[in-house]
Amino acid sequence: MRRGSIFGCCSLLLVLAAAPFLRAQEVVDRIVARVENDIILLSDVRELEEYQQLLDGKSEAESAIVDRLIDQWIVRSEAQLSRFPEPKDEEIDREVARVVKSFSSPAEYEARKKQSGLSDAEVRKIVATQLFLSNYLDSRFRPSAQIDEKAIEDFYKNAVVPRAKARGQEAPTLDASRDIIQDALVQSDITAQADRWLKETRDRLHVQKYSEAGAK
Repeated sequence: MRRGSIFGCCSLLLVLAAAPFLRAQEVVDRIVARVENDIILLSDVRELEEYQQLLDGKSEAESAIVDRLIDQWIVRSEAQLSRFPEPKDEEIDREVARVVKSFSSPAEYEARKKQSGLSDAEVRKIVATQLFLSNYLDSRFRPSAQIDEKAIEDFYKNAVVPRAKARGQEAPTLDASRDIIQDALVQSDITAQADRWLKETRDRLHVQKYSEAGAK
């Protein structure tokens, strides 16, 4: 990983992690993967693990996180090559606030943050990185996302109406649901396009993953 400039998302992906930060109790770092001439460190993996634990109360396996960081490296590299702008402070503020509001209360958020081991500055850094990468993917693939009326109607019949019935509720009308459905379908198409692009790009890259012993 190119330190200071390259961050290993899909968040989709997309998901995401930030540059390595060694805590006091950590004595040794190691390389877990090489992408072209850059490296991904164990501390990168640990930071993403901690962020996943903050959001979900659990994290993926190390191998899955390494794969996410490789995808993030690809997105970051392309975004920087195209001179894509970093998110503004007010955008980051809104996204951090959204993360906090995803918890049942500010107290729960603070407790989970403490449990994860992340500081406010680290959370903000990771959020800023995720926002940058997701914004780039959106700008790259949204223009080619095509959603027709039949797709909207099918989603309404097959997802919206059954979900409302399962909850014992009356389904909203198609017209009232149209904008929300279209946005959901566009986001799904962006994710599918990004996944295909990442797979194709990864196949062209020189990528090496290392075990704990440093073997390939």
